[in-house]
Amino acid sequence: MDEPVKIAAANLPSRRRLILAVIAGLALVIGGGVAWRLHRPGTSSNSGRASGATPTVAVSTAGPGTIENRLSELGTVTPLASVTVKTQITGVLQSVNFTEGQTVASGDFLAQIDDRPYRALLAQNQGTLARDKSLLAQAKTDLRRYERLARQDSIAQQTADDQRDLVTQDAGNVAADEAAVAAQRLNIAYCHITAPVGGKVGLRAVDPGNYVTPGDTNGIITITQLEPISVIFSIPEDNIPALQAAIKTGQPIPINLYDRANTTRLATGNLSTVNNQIDTSTGTLSMRALFSNNDDALVPNQFVNVDMLLSTQLNTLSVPVGAIQTGAPGTYVYTVDDKNIAHVAVVTLGVQDANRVQILSGLNNGARVVTDGVDHLRDGIAVTVARPTAAPGVAAATRQPHSGHKPKPAAASSAGP
Repeated sequence: MDEPVKIAAANLPSRRRLILAVIAGLALVIGGGVAWRLHRPGTSSNSGRASGATPTVAVSTAGPGTIENRLSELGTVTPLASVTVKTQITGVLQSVNFTEGQTVASGDFLAQIDDRPYRALLAQNQGTLARDKSLLAQAKTDLRRYERLARQDSIAQQTADDQRDLVTQDAGNVAADEAAVAAQRLNIAYCHITAPVGGKVGLRAVDPGNYVTPGDTNGIITITQLEPISVIFSIPEDNIPALQAAIKTGQPIPINLYDRANTTRLATGNLSTVNNQIDTSTGTLSMRALFSNNDDALVPNQFVNVDMLLSTQLNTLSVPVGAIQTGAPGTYVYTVDDKNIAHVAVVTLGVQDANRVQILSGLNNGARVVTDGVDHLRDGIAVTVARPTAAPGVAAATRQPHSGHKPKPAAASSAGP
């Protein structure tokens, strides 16, 4: 072995000991620094409490105001009548008397089917009817003569009876002929197609010159009634008691419609009909609202946001929704007294809107409630109020995106009361 290699091999243990010593020293330095930072004053998460610092909270004043009990749901614009106009007889479509998108009234002429075959049959049936009427008149005359002769014993009674039966047969033929004439007249009337309802005409499904039959699926045209128009929507069964209370007042229940973005109001109307049973698959109750739609803002099958006002509570004690907490005591709020001491107050809630909730019991008018900073609160702790108490009153309710439920109170703090 070469001499340099022998020297390096001999020094290898000492180099390892040197490296280990350096690593150990660095570990001590780093550990000491971390320990110093963790234990220096003001760095601990509990240092505020240990040093006596009070939590900072935002408060609001419980006071009288107006709360609107509203429901926001998704609805579908549904026409009161939508009719596919079909031919009731077979024939060639001769002409149409409408333009696509036109508004028509009930009874307006729409289309004409070639009625010449039916007019020919009408003439034939009318001829048969005239012949059978003549035969009936002759049979009646003979019957009167035979009855007179039978009374004189000039002919057998059987001859008079046979003639009476012949009169009955001829009368039946005349009745059948009259029905055939009426049927052909009805077919001719069917050739003249009119609007069964008033509304807006859609796209034409068949052009003149085509042979049409009652079995055609698409028919000739579709007419949809747009004025008035309805919206069908559903509410959760939990909201049915409030709905029933609103209906029992006898006052119209106003409904506003908003676009898909829930920003632009499209129409205003009233609740019209409530379904008679709950859908067990969804737990909802469907209903219909009516709108004049004079400006054609609503289009059938359009999705809209429905905002229904069930009731309005005037001058009722309320607090911001953010003040409501839930936990072991139930539903409660933190109040702050004149000495800035926090207390737990169990409350009973009434209706609520997007911003505020009605307080039925548990608070007095003018009480200061905590709306922000409840994470580290407990009953009896001193607090620092971040800003002056807000003046009593209620901001105007704002609409929330469709949820089917009222805004929920804030979650309980992790510390608890």
